[in-house]
Amino acid sequence: MTETEREPDARSPDPIPEAVARSRGRLSLVWLIPLVALAVGVWLAVKTWSERGPIVTIEFKSASGLAAGQTRVKFKDVDIGQVKSIDFSPDLKTVIVSAELKRTFADFLTEHTRFWVERPRVTLSGVSGLDTLVSGAYIALDPGQAGRSRRHFTGLEQPPVITTFEDGGRFRLRAPTLGSLNIGSPVYYRQIQVGQVIGYGLEPDGRAVGIEIFVAAPHDALVTPDTRFWNASGLDVSLSAAGVQVDTQSLLSVVLGGIAFGTPDTLDPAQAHDPYPEVFPLYRNREAAHARIYARKERYLLLFEGAARGLTSGAPVRLKGIDIGRVLDIQLQLDTEALEFRIPVLIEIEPERIVRRGEAEAPDERRLVERLVERGLRAQLKLDSVLSGALYVDLDVDSGAPAGRLVRQGEHLVIPTRPGSLEAITTQLASVLEKLDTIPIEQIGRDLSQTAAGANALVNAPELKGAVIELEATLAQVRATATRLDRELGPELTKTLRESTATLERARALLSDRSPLYVETQRMLQEVANAARSMRLLTDYLERHPEALLQGKGRGR
Repeated sequence: MTETEREPDARSPDPIPEAVARSRGRLSLVWLIPLVALAVGVWLAVKTWSERGPIVTIEFKSASGLAAGQTRVKFKDVDIGQVKSIDFSPDLKTVIVSAELKRTFADFLTEHTRFWVERPRVTLSGVSGLDTLVSGAYIALDPGQAGRSRRHFTGLEQPPVITTFEDGGRFRLRAPTLGSLNIGSPVYYRQIQVGQVIGYGLEPDGRAVGIEIFVAAPHDALVTPDTRFWNASGLDVSLSAAGVQVDTQSLLSVVLGGIAFGTPDTLDPAQAHDPYPEVFPLYRNREAAHARIYARKERYLLLFEGAARGLTSGAPVRLKGIDIGRVLDIQLQLDTEALEFRIPVLIEIEPERIVRRGEAEAPDERRLVERLVERGLRAQLKLDSVLSGALYVDLDVDSGAPAGRLVRQGEHLVIPTRPGSLEAITTQLASVLEKLDTIPIEQIGRDLSQTAAGANALVNAPELKGAVIELEATLAQVRATATRLDRELGPELTKTLRESTATLERARALLSDRSPLYVETQRMLQEVANAARSMRLLTDYLERHPEALLQGKGRGR
């Protein structure tokens, strides 16, 4: 290259640059960052949506103690959700609380699920919710395991007494009135609390009250188809011939009311039980609960002539002192033709209370009553209580009564009656008074007057007075004689007794084991014993050697 070529001409213009287009083979890294951010956002959104729990709405009467974003939803004191918002219902009567729960509780939100606000509560049955004084109120949940799914609920104003997961049995009772029972009232078995009342309400017909109770396991197995429930509220005071009896389950039942149950023991053999009844009757007291219940009932009419003051509807009908029925109705009738009053009494008898023996087949009911009436079956009013004057109907067989007949009056058979105990006493008194009228009281009085006059004349007679004076003189002489004998014979008797005592002392000294007479006597007896022994030896020798009498002792050998 020449110098001219390396040095351009200063007078020529600069060359214009030209753009060269080149093709790129891959995506720029600038777009990768937004795409990654978009993918992460979509993943977080999907994850958040998939992990989101169910939203429920709960309707309460007020939102006292609740706050959106702060109030928690708990189950067994464990957080399972939070209140999201609080709003009013369209009619402004309630508040609607929206809460989000954990996803795991979605299957437990059924028509049986219950919500309530846990606050401090003080009732007669106890104190609850004290922990909320520090932590604040919260919404408690009792999940339901069966039923249709639901997302809208009506909150309870009071916490449920029994939750879903508590083991035990629920039973429904029926009573004429509620009495002093309330939610939380205890249920007793043998005076031990085994459950409580969890609800009550009027029956659909409005004629009774339905009461729901809960008996905790394992005590719920004690309830059988034969179990009887009775009201154990307050004090059950009864007055009988044995005295005053007061029965109560506990002091708590006196304040809150209570229910007790038990299965009565009977003489009947055990039989296969029927299924559990849907509703158990609630009796007024223990005595009524343990009374036997019979399905068959027969009605009879009694006609009394005397007064029936103290006889009321419901009074017992007894046979041999055992209740077999009750009085249903009492009337007062006037016979306009004879102008006489009588009192018809309608009674109801339970024939099954009488156990029959001795016949293979049960006889006809009417025929059996006819035979009893022929044998002397009669009805009588008797006094049941001296304090109250209450009467009862007593049925008994009077063997001395004339044969009677069982007749029908209207729709009922009539059992013959006899006067009541008070009427019988009145009749006997009248009979006694009639007999007293036949006694000649005036004649007896005159005779007594004459007798008294004779006795008075005898007492005041001079002869009797002279005899009394002579008797006094005789007694004075006897007294003087006794005094003289005491004065004269007393010293002699004392001297004689003293001498007798001295003689006895001397005799005791002679007979003493230390006296000479006793010693000599013992010695003499010893010598007599020795002589007797020698004579016995001599006699024995002579029996063996009789020749010794002639020859001597030594020659006989």
